[in-house]
Amino acid sequence: MRGWILFDTYDEGLRKEQHEINRFVEDAKKQNVDLRVISPDQFELIVTKDDRETVIIDGEVVALPDFVIPRLGASTTYFTLAVIRHLEQLGVYTINNSQSIEAVKDKLFTQQILAAENIPAPDTMLAKYPVNVDLVEEKFGFPVIVKTLSGAQGTGVFLSSNKDKFRDLMSLINATNQDANIIIQKFVASSKGRDLRVFIIGGRAVAAMERRAADGNFKSNLSQGGTATKVKITPEIEWLATETARILGLEVAGIDLLFDGDHFQVCEANSAPGFKGIEECHDIRIPEEIYNYIRVRLGMFI
Repeated sequence: MRGWILFDTYDEGLRKEQHEINRFVEDAKKQNVDLRVISPDQFELIVTKDDRETVIIDGEVVALPDFVIPRLGASTTYFTLAVIRHLEQLGVYTINNSQSIEAVKDKLFTQQILAAENIPAPDTMLAKYPVNVDLVEEKFGFPVIVKTLSGAQGTGVFLSSNKDKFRDLMSLINATNQDANIIIQKFVASSKGRDLRVFIIGGRAVAAMERRAADGNFKSNLSQGGTATKVKITPEIEWLATETARILGLEVAGIDLLFDGDHFQVCEANSAPGFKGIEECHDIRIPEEIYNYIRVRLGMFI
């Protein structure tokens, strides 16, 4: 079985994900998978009605792989999406597909999709300048969460504790980047500094962990210094995570759930989730699980 991983080792925001790439490479050798890690910048695309010799890497026409695993998540650019779409049209199995990656990259669009399916999630508002602070207070109250539309590993997420700090943050964003698209989200107090990450493979919730923030931080991301502990997957957790992945069309996903009293809300979905913490908490090898799932999908049984 031959596969490619799309990953940009030179992207500042993705350097922490190198661990996952190393794990994919490590398990590929054990699973008899011929794996190649390729940056989207190495591609040249030729759109033509002629056969399949339309993918060029480093100046050479290459044979197509059996599968592609994009690992850029929220940092996926238009060009990378074009590469993924091109490979899909040529019959290459991609996990996840371009449509799902593009949808979850946009956090507002993700919330719109989930809301249409009655999935519990925090109330969300697209900000426009000048921001109506009184409206934000009326609809969300304070504190309130402010997020950029695209971000990963806790970047681009802020907590404004009151109206004055919210105004200051809006003024700063407007002064430094007038084209920035941000969303305002209701703060779920019972989940401050903690959440659940559920890892999905092929419609199954294979493992879950609780993440807790360090030093009073409201962000629980492990990349922000948080810690992780193993969590038993309850029927509610399983249904909410797997249903979210299904609705968004994600075959491999990290679904982040917020604690909402005795229940949960969906915070975000990730198309290229990290899994270092999951593997450390559980006796599980995520790349091996993904390779086995791909074999089933492609009919390449061991």
